[in-house]
Amino acid sequence: MSVPTVLPGSPSPLGATLQSGGTNFAVVSAADGVLLCLFDRDGNETRIPLPERDGEVWHGFVPGIGAGQAYGYRATGPYEPRRGLRCNPAKLLLDPYARAIDGQVRFGPEVLGHSVPDEDTASPLDSAAFVPRSLVVDTSFTSADRPRPHHSYADTVIYEAHVKGFTATHPAVPPELRGTYAGLAHEAAVGHLVDLGVTTVELLPIHQNVPEAFLVERGLTNYWGYNTIGYFAPHAGYSAAVRAGRPGGQVAEFRSMVDTLHGAGLEVILDVVFNHTAEGNHLGPTLSHRGLHNPAYYRLDPTDLRHYVDTTGTGNSLNAANPVSLQLIMDSLRYWLREMDVDGFRFDLAPTLARQEGGFDRLSAFFDLVAQDPIVSRAKLIAEPWDVGQLDSYDLGRFPARWSEWNGRYRDVMRDFWRSHDGLIPEFAARFSGSSDLYGAAGRRPTASINFITVHDGFTMADLVSYDAKHNDANGDDNRDGTDDNRSWNCGVEGPATDPAVVELRARQRRALLTTVMLSLGVPMLLGGDEVGRTQRGNNNGYCQDSAISWFDWSAPDEDLLGFTRKLVRLRRAHPVFRRRRFLTGVEADELSWYTPAGTRMTPDNWRDPNARSIALYLDGADDPDTADDGTPLIDDDFLLLVNAWWEPLEFVVPSTRADQAWEPVVDTYETCALAATKRYAAGDGITVRPRSIVVLQGRAPA
Repeated sequence: MSVPTVLPGSPSPLGATLQSGGTNFAVVSAADGVLLCLFDRDGNETRIPLPERDGEVWHGFVPGIGAGQAYGYRATGPYEPRRGLRCNPAKLLLDPYARAIDGQVRFGPEVLGHSVPDEDTASPLDSAAFVPRSLVVDTSFTSADRPRPHHSYADTVIYEAHVKGFTATHPAVPPELRGTYAGLAHEAAVGHLVDLGVTTVELLPIHQNVPEAFLVERGLTNYWGYNTIGYFAPHAGYSAAVRAGRPGGQVAEFRSMVDTLHGAGLEVILDVVFNHTAEGNHLGPTLSHRGLHNPAYYRLDPTDLRHYVDTTGTGNSLNAANPVSLQLIMDSLRYWLREMDVDGFRFDLAPTLARQEGGFDRLSAFFDLVAQDPIVSRAKLIAEPWDVGQLDSYDLGRFPARWSEWNGRYRDVMRDFWRSHDGLIPEFAARFSGSSDLYGAAGRRPTASINFITVHDGFTMADLVSYDAKHNDANGDDNRDGTDDNRSWNCGVEGPATDPAVVELRARQRRALLTTVMLSLGVPMLLGGDEVGRTQRGNNNGYCQDSAISWFDWSAPDEDLLGFTRKLVRLRRAHPVFRRRRFLTGVEADELSWYTPAGTRMTPDNWRDPNARSIALYLDGADDPDTADDGTPLIDDDFLLLVNAWWEPLEFVVPSTRADQAWEPVVDTYETCALAATKRYAAGDGITVRPRSIVVLQGRAPA
């Protein structure tokens, strides 16, 4: 490749931007100079010094460069780790703003910025043959221009899924599409989601990611993808186009997937990892950010600038106090919303983004930027409200207005409640009614609470009720990884069971858990596969298992459980009484009342009873303080939930609510069929609620 003419170009936008007659390249770097490296199809490299510098932005316009061009950068300048500077021109660097990335990292001393064993000396080994390339991409798409679904938070039902695992073995998806964006857009995959009734698909990380070296050495990979290296690039490993030999095709394929899901009425939320990158600690590989502008992208230890502040458990943390990092994050969010058409984000280890001065600060620059941004502020924004190793690492309930949060307290309370632990009736009531103690004082709504029992990080629901301990031996860590928080569900046997009584007991427990999460106030979230009985064989940390351990097994789905879950979702979506957007006014409210199994109102002594494990909840559909979007009152049926967490059957008395109210059972979690009962009940009637189960009674809507 001959050296092309380079014009000054523009410092904005950052990245490689196609323009008339060529491509503009712009990159932020603390270097003394930046070399643009262009690669031909044979891998030959042409180095071009970027001619212009505005502040810390190096830029140039290269005529004749079009879509598909492979490129990277080399940063010339100081390698002085003691000052936090790690420029090393021997290292080919990915563009932090690359729209697509081609190739994989081949780990070895070549990808390290430092010499081995002298970490304060720059490595002379060239990394170009061992690292991926950035690609120039044409992001002008032809799409169906379907309107976005725009489900309100109150109407949202989230389904957490992994792009590959969802269709990796799906028999109705063509083999060449399985495990890809195109596979997720296939009619068989979309049909399952639509039939289930969920509104929103939350995808585990799809940004270009790199596995850790120690996993590669074990023959494993970072399957979950929480090790990002490209915040603008769809992960190439999930692309049917890339498999077919079309590098860069992942961009249009991802966009087409989103368009298809929107056409089916499904929103798309991305799980994003803006808390750390794949470059690890100070001894990790130099792939992009470290070699371009180490102090801007990473939080450095002020007592030793060679090292990183680590609030993520990965070796580094992004520097949310630096304008360069903040611009990267905000530019990425806007790109995925505006150009790739997604609907929102779930922020992994979100408190790290609020650590502008070290401690968690809900008034940090990041939150301010989000609140003021006309595009990002309107998206669905969900925080994982904890990070690692700080005194304030657990920040549940502390995020700003209009944010929602994964409610880890909901998960823990509901699991223990259904394990029949003592003294949890007040906590059960608080979590079931939207966790006003966590969100109400700040003026937030029940929809601030993302309610879940299981997510990717932990046991599946089938394994939760089947294993007393984790079984992570396949991960290669002698079963030391993952949490040890599971406790007996009193099934009598751990692991797979053939005894019909044990099998049915576990099925009942899953139905009770699913009913709890689906009918609680707030936003319910299902772990993908729980509706069909997906198991990971007791592995509660499948982050490195790109295998049958993590993939859906579509060969034998639990059809009874799937049918039950569908009916639960339909029940929630059909009745606004379960989707209220305001907190109700307490235990003596007309629209929400709590009763003892004897049919009497709960008293302070009842709430304090440590042995109480059962309660009844009355929801008055005619006294709903909410209105529909057009201002009309939301008039609904009444519902009565009889909740028995005892290990024995319990007789409930139907309380007196509305005069002449008649009640029909619509759900009994002790039974496989959710809508089979025909008997009617009136106030004063007795009804037996069997062990560890819920009976849902539906009243008639007022005339």
